[in-house]
Amino acid sequence: MPRRPVQAVLLDFHGTLAQVEDPLAWVTAAAAACGVSLERGRATVLADRLVTAGRAGGPLPARVPPGLAELWADRDLYEYAHRGAYTGLAETVDAGIVGLAEALYERVLAPDGWVPYPDVEAVLKELREAGVKVAVVSNIGFDIRPFFAAWGLADLVDAYALSYEVGRCKPDPGIFLRACGLLGVDPEHALMVGDTPADAGAVHAGCAALVLPCADAGRRNGLGAVLDLALRG
Repeated sequence: MPRRPVQAVLLDFHGTLAQVEDPLAWVTAAAAACGVSLERGRATVLADRLVTAGRAGGPLPARVPPGLAELWADRDLYEYAHRGAYTGLAETVDAGIVGLAEALYERVLAPDGWVPYPDVEAVLKELREAGVKVAVVSNIGFDIRPFFAAWGLADLVDAYALSYEVGRCKPDPGIFLRACGLLGVDPEHALMVGDTPADAGAVHAGCAALVLPCADAGRRNGLGAVLDLALRG
């Protein structure tokens, strides 16, 4: 059976296009915003504890306190829930720094709190030159459009389907269908690219799917495979 031509690529954000900054840099910068200069040893210990408690863009928390359960469940559907869940988790760690939880969260909202993967610009440019439309599809509780503007990539993305705006989270087919609708492309001609099984849920919307390995900030994650599938397959 001949392969369907790819007219659009849907791209996950975290773990596919960008990664959060190193935990040590995250904590050090947030503490500095609170007027505190952390010695490296203390910063390292604190970073480990905060990542374990739960960091936006990091691994799932070891435990979600009952008082945060509702916010946690809704974190990718409402901005207030996203902020409340992650600042609440940070506050479970006694850092001894006034305002640190909010400062840590503000780093998540800042373009310099994230690191685009090395191949992102080249891949997006090649897709644009080939006439393939691009949408970013993300389970997230805040607007990431300013990130792409800051990185000089805004003109290479045609649409954004963000869970807190769409009201659906991956793997719900609805968010993938919304992305295809925004692009004006039939799902059967769209390729979803991500790094989790939730991204592969796009197949239930009729899209093809490619799951890449998540990589640390600054390392290649195989994003170039998108070009092989979309343009050269």
